[in-house]
Amino acid sequence: MRCPFCGSEDTRVIDTTPEAERRAVRRRRECPRCLRRFTTIERPIHLAPMVIKRDGRREPFDREKLLRGIQIACAKRPIPAEALERLVERIEARLQAMGKSEIPSRQIGDMVIAGLKELDEIAYIRYAIVYLGLSDLESIRQEIDNLLEARARESAPSPAGPA
Repeated sequence: MRCPFCGSEDTRVIDTTPEAERRAVRRRRECPRCLRRFTTIERPIHLAPMVIKRDGRREPFDREKLLRGIQIACAKRPIPAEALERLVERIEARLQAMGKSEIPSRQIGDMVIAGLKELDEIAYIRYAIVYLGLSDLESIRQEIDNLLEARARESAPSPAGPA
């Protein structure tokens, strides 16, 4: 591993910690040349499925592109970066678990929209405007009404009958 500070390739591992939720290994390293320490996170490289776009084009799954799209939807929202990273990791894990060599972009979008709905309603609406093609105020209002109705159903007390 090359030292990010001085460029030396002679670094040593001081500590290794597995990160189960990220399916990765965190390593604390030290450079004997400049004596600085840094952390690396190592993840196994899996063969990424090809994503079938709406127009039929195919392109390799790009984790960073997915994260950027989610970050745009969540811009200026009080959402920790770790929560966005976890969402991307969950989506990536689901794609790997499917074991398919090709996956429609619509399926990935459905996973994103479901994750954002749980994470932040405003980010969900921002993403939905583009993803679901909400092209006018009425369709956006309808989606907001659906969210409000779902929230009301979740917070309403369940009818408890006598036991």
